[in-house]
Amino acid sequence: MELNEPPIRLITYHRLLLIKNRTLRLLARIALVIIISSLVLHLPDFTSKTQDGEQTIQEIHGILEKYSKDMDNITRHKLAKVIYEESVRYNHDPKFILALIAIESSFQNRSVSEKGAKGLMQLMPYVAESLAQELGIEWHGDPTLFNPFLNIRMGVYYLSQLILDFEDLRVALVAYNYGPTYVKGLIERRQRIPAHYYHRILTTYQTL
Repeated sequence: MELNEPPIRLITYHRLLLIKNRTLRLLARIALVIIISSLVLHLPDFTSKTQDGEQTIQEIHGILEKYSKDMDNITRHKLAKVIYEESVRYNHDPKFILALIAIESSFQNRSVSEKGAKGLMQLMPYVAESLAQELGIEWHGDPTLFNPFLNIRMGVYYLSQLILDFEDLRVALVAYNYGPTYVKGLIERRQRIPAHYYHRILTTYQTL
């Protein structure tokens, strides 16, 4: 009789094992749902960032439309996107870059200074040629300098390099305007670094 009947303890053990496995699977599913929900809640809001970016591009476009007189509207819109993207790339406020452009060229793409600086961000040809090489941009002289998209790329990159070199935004701006060699000479001689250029950009930044 005992040999023909299944052992009660064996049946109970299998049932307990089955219940345990089901419970573990259920707990695993619950844990997975909690983890996924937590990740979703803490993920960056890419939609919001996209919307903010588009709004900023529209604001940049509005400023270009107001002040730029030698570019058509399609070019201005494309340029607004480039200014935004390059500003974000190097962690600049796009409005600050616009203020720099306003002081340097008054938003006129074909602008040429008395010293020979050209384009929106007023780059000297020998400086721009070096920047183009670093950025992998084909250099064709004036056509490259007067290409507004390339001029912005080179100009924002140049400013970023000056900030890294001098570790001070004000000093970097003076170097952008007067040249890094001149500013390094002032520093070596412990002479005062002029501040009026920085203040001009700051005033423009606040009024754009």
